[in-house]
Amino acid sequence: MHPIFRKTVLILAVPLLAACEYEGAAYIVNGNKDENISLIREQRWFWSSEVEQAIVVARLPECQRRHEIRPGTAGSVKMEVFEAGTRLWALKQGRHWYLASTEACQFQRWPDPPEEPPGALVGTFSRKNDLLEFLPAEEGSPARRIRDSGE
Repeated sequence: MHPIFRKTVLILAVPLLAACEYEGAAYIVNGNKDENISLIREQRWFWSSEVEQAIVVARLPECQRRHEIRPGTAGSVKMEVFEAGTRLWALKQGRHWYLASTEACQFQRWPDPPEEPPGALVGTFSRKNDLLEFLPAEEGSPARRIRDSGE
């Protein structure tokens, strides 16, 4: 292959590859970076809007495990995180619910969740300024007030 042709192909391919998502964000539990729940998103092909997703549950150095979840859509993500018990978290993405335990890094789909969230909203994995971030629930939000009032 001619060197000029090869360089041209590489230059043309860069914008196509740049359109792919490959990012992650973490909810740091109680400010302890060793205990967290992370959402990882990987778009394998620029022509596909499907994004593979995984949840990583960690409590270092005891455990860290990656769990695959349902695919998402490129450029769009919203996953709410609720307290569901001691070291237990309920994650809601659309109509899909999951349970994650940082006690032993366990994770499962929640096929029959209750009508109401099991506890206070902790925050949301979402896109902000074209980056995946974990956005903590605002102190004044109704879910946060319920938690703060001890209910």
